[in-house]
Amino acid sequence: MTDSKITPETQVALDTDVPKESSTKETGVLSRRTLLKGAVGATAISGFPMIWAQNIKDVTLRQFGTGVSNLNAIADKCKEDLGFNLQLTSLDSDSVTQRAITQPKSYDIADIEYWICKKVFPSGNMQPLDVRKLKNFDKISPLFINGKLTKDSTIAQGTAPHTVGFVESKDSTSFAKAPTDWMTLVPTIYNADTLGIRPDLVGRDITSWADIMDPAFKGKASILNIPAIGIMDAAMICEAMGEITYGDKGNMTKDEINKTMAILTDAKKAGQFRAFWKSFDESVNLMASGEVVIQSMWSPAVAAVRSRGIACKYQPLKEGYRAWGGGLGLAGHLSGLELEAAYEYIDWYLSGWVGAYLNRQGYYSAAPSTSKAFMTDDEWGYWIEGKPAQGAILSPTGDLMEKAGAVRDGGSYWDRMGAVACWNSVMDENRHMIRKWNEFIVS
Repeated sequence: MTDSKITPETQVALDTDVPKESSTKETGVLSRRTLLKGAVGATAISGFPMIWAQNIKDVTLRQFGTGVSNLNAIADKCKEDLGFNLQLTSLDSDSVTQRAITQPKSYDIADIEYWICKKVFPSGNMQPLDVRKLKNFDKISPLFINGKLTKDSTIAQGTAPHTVGFVESKDSTSFAKAPTDWMTLVPTIYNADTLGIRPDLVGRDITSWADIMDPAFKGKASILNIPAIGIMDAAMICEAMGEITYGDKGNMTKDEINKTMAILTDAKKAGQFRAFWKSFDESVNLMASGEVVIQSMWSPAVAAVRSRGIACKYQPLKEGYRAWGGGLGLAGHLSGLELEAAYEYIDWYLSGWVGAYLNRQGYYSAAPSTSKAFMTDDEWGYWIEGKPAQGAILSPTGDLMEKAGAVRDGGSYWDRMGAVACWNSVMDENRHMIRKWNEFIVS
């Protein structure tokens, strides 16, 4: 655990002012935002390729991803601030992966997680992003640049975002080993995940991932049925039980996968699990009903249960957290005005309003300093610094989430992200893992 105070070491960008809008290389005179908000002339502007007579209000960018961040409020705010339309499609993680690879012309913006990016980007269906076009690039958390929360941090196992975050050039599909000017995704959202519990029903302290296998919870436990994520929770569980010590939980050998799935299968046959959920709503309903008292869970799902007046906790565990991160990527076919609109949208995403909106749901913004400017001191203190709330903590839609005196489960941003044990991952033996996982589900 780390100190919850904000220091230059823990987040170099936190005290940096958001830069004012400036000129860009593309126009030489006008910023991209100034140009996009005006009517674009019929002839090409010098140095700005492929501009045609089309008002920006006629542009629609098609974005798809999971329901975690494909939110109507973001599309509405995009329209208000930038003047063009954002059309959102929400899918589950497996469907997102499939669409990104097999239907590349069906989207303009891919809102995907980094473990999905590892699968998708080598296909050539997406184009790298030029970071020199992003005014807010220097506000991005170092977690996504070099993998370290602080200069002394140890990089966690799994597919850490920075390992698939850059390519060597604008034409490359191979991941770079160090930061370059070309990103695969511009990071937007991330979190440290753990087990959710019903403290009023579990009957004792929960301190370990292994507790989900306690016979006391027979028929009242659940894990999520998304193979690439579920296998990471399974690895945290099996290692905590002392059954397996992995070389790298994020890149298991076939033998490690087989042993992991054998342990889960035995537990399933013994009746340990009530269900295997795939959607946010499923996890909320299982916990709110009391059918399940301990399970894999996402932070906003815990908040959703609490909003019903039901006790629910996102339990810190001694072995640490499983983390994930996502970002926005460009479809390979994007060009001209739509491409410039996409860059403007992605830079706007980092500029603060969206980050604050996501923070209020229990996620983290990839550009912390800009989101801070859109939050009250009390909100920032509760969500980021781990301080007791001084007043009511409200959801992005204004609903009561926490009362004065509440402290966020797990504490500060640095306590939580500083205790990450592994990132969601794609393994070398991914096909074998998926086959074994599916065998487990139908067993």
